[in-house]
Amino acid sequence: MSAVVIAIDGPSGAGKGTVARLVAEQLNYHLLDSGALYRIVGHAAFLARVDMDDGAALAALANTLKIEFAIIEGEENVAVLLNGEDVSRAIRSQQGATHASKVAVHEEVRAALFGLQRSFAKVPGLVADGRDMGTEVFTDAPLKVFLTATAEERAQRRYKQLRQKGEAVSIARLLEEIKERDYRDENRAVAPLRAAEDSVLIDSTNLSINEVVRQILQHAALI
Repeated sequence: MSAVVIAIDGPSGAGKGTVARLVAEQLNYHLLDSGALYRIVGHAAFLARVDMDDGAALAALANTLKIEFAIIEGEENVAVLLNGEDVSRAIRSQQGATHASKVAVHEEVRAALFGLQRSFAKVPGLVADGRDMGTEVFTDAPLKVFLTATAEERAQRRYKQLRQKGEAVSIARLLEEIKERDYRDENRAVAPLRAAEDSVLIDSTNLSINEVVRQILQHAALI
């Protein structure tokens, strides 16, 4: 029996992480937050003072990391463990997002993480969220979703999240960073952000999280 894969791609701030976790919980599937992998590599590189422009050095570092995800009941976010240490808060900062975008442009890093990502596909199934899950990593996934929202809405969501964590942030700066990241992700030479031709497009700008989850579960029931 092979594992069913639901691939959820989309830009930063579209709600992929929360949606993926809720869908995985509903279906009792495994979960892969691929964006966290790049955040972890970026975080580890920052701590180890590895040059984020050096793809080979970053890939070598990535191959040494032990990464785990844990869904904790009652918690909004999935716990991310790096070599046994919870680094969830550190990698989900705005700095973590910036580091992730920088390391993700390197083909060597993506190649180093490809096999690790594929290994998460286990019975009964996997919900994988990221930017190239349906276009590069799980091209054979029976359900591919491209989840998006306007840049302004995504900036507002990020602003609220960071304010709740006590971080002092500027909504104007966040919007600028989101637009810059969108540009980098959409125009990078390796695995650019785009919707797979056979993906289901969901614009979450005016939808609640539960409405998005409901739509995905309806599509999942048909596979």
